[in-house]
Amino acid sequence: MTLTPHHLVMDRRHGADPADGPAKAGAVDGGQLPTSVACLDPSLTIQQVNQEFDRRFGGPATDLCGRPFCDLVHPSVQQPLMQQFSRMLEGKRHRFATEVITAGGDEDTARTLPLTAMAVRGGHLPDVAAILVMMPAADGEPDGAGSVVPRKKLLSEVDARILEGIAAGVSTVPLAARLYLSRQGVEYHVSGLLRKLKVPNRAALVSRAYSMGVLKVGTWPPKVVEDYVK
Repeated sequence: MTLTPHHLVMDRRHGADPADGPAKAGAVDGGQLPTSVACLDPSLTIQQVNQEFDRRFGGPATDLCGRPFCDLVHPSVQQPLMQQFSRMLEGKRHRFATEVITAGGDEDTARTLPLTAMAVRGGHLPDVAAILVMMPAADGEPDGAGSVVPRKKLLSEVDARILEGIAAGVSTVPLAARLYLSRQGVEYHVSGLLRKLKVPNRAALVSRAYSMGVLKVGTWPPKVVEDYVK
């Protein structure tokens, strides 16, 4: 029988090891945490979701089906996640597990959560027919799920370029020359960044910026997510 999004997702309310296959991914087991499950087509558009997925990402005015899955993921992790999906669609891997920063039903709220994706092939065709995405349900998050600072216009254009330079390891003098600022001007903006992100030094500034999703993951040279720039 050819698997369809309905067969894969409907009534999948509790998690199982995806290695057991889609038939067991939604099996009810009182000892397991509930799982949010969505089925994507090869264009990574959401085709079906279960109740837990709708509870986490949906809302009274939200129709999840028909939306690109990456709309639900923080901009800082979209690129590396798309690369993982692309390798799956090319047949280079059957499944992958990673952590993503996800936006909840409220766009101002985000969390770092584990994600498992599994390719499903229909019938005897070698091509991927659908991708099953599994995450913890809203009421079944692991203890380590970390809150992410709400997305705000934190940085001026100059702040963003200075942060990118610091993350790339550029020292004050060449950074000043690059941005047509004085050395004191760069140090002034760096001090402001330290205060905004509440960190004591440049190393902590870069670490904090990545943890907040201000700097894009998997991109070199470092790039600030435009959503944070005024």
